[in-house]
Amino acid sequence: MDTLISTNLPKRLNLGCGSYKKPGFLNVDNEPSAEPDLLLDLEQIPYPFPDNHFEEIRAYHVLEHLSNPFAVMREIHRILAPNGLVIVRVPHFSRGFTHAGHKRGFDVTFSFYFSDKFPKSYVIVPFKLEYMRLRWFAQPYLKREVLSTPVFYTATILGKIIDFFANLSPFITSRLWCYWVGGFEEIEFRFRKITQ
Repeated sequence: MDTLISTNLPKRLNLGCGSYKKPGFLNVDNEPSAEPDLLLDLEQIPYPFPDNHFEEIRAYHVLEHLSNPFAVMREIHRILAPNGLVIVRVPHFSRGFTHAGHKRGFDVTFSFYFSDKFPKSYVIVPFKLEYMRLRWFAQPYLKREVLSTPVFYTATILGKIIDFFANLSPFITSRLWCYWVGGFEEIEFRFRKITQ
């Protein structure tokens, strides 16, 4: 496999950066108009990065656009350094299909496929789940561009209240009362690569 070898290759990777590049990260996207640091089709695996390189990988609202999110998570595991952090933000299934470009929505059970508590035959790659959070009002940087100021701030405050109660038990919320509040826009997972 050809790898992107560079002494200046950052230790942090932003997969599917779109227009929201992160300073200090290698910002990767397949859309030329986003002007990423590296133009890369994330459907084409393996990625041109060395094994165990990145200390942190962020994949914000990208997995739902890809054909095989489990293959992408395997590849993230390969290129993530031992004990490295990966933060994944994806649409919750209760709102995941409101965007025409989404191929799927996600649930709290996504984390099971990386846990040693799940039957071994289902585990994709081992990650330790450090944090999981549902968000009712997600991606405020986008919302600020399209909502009026009063609506934006009202939704932000309402979202914080709903999120507080929802995250007391994300498993119950995800299955039971997510529809009572109109669904959740986002679920965030923070995983740590398990070292053997």
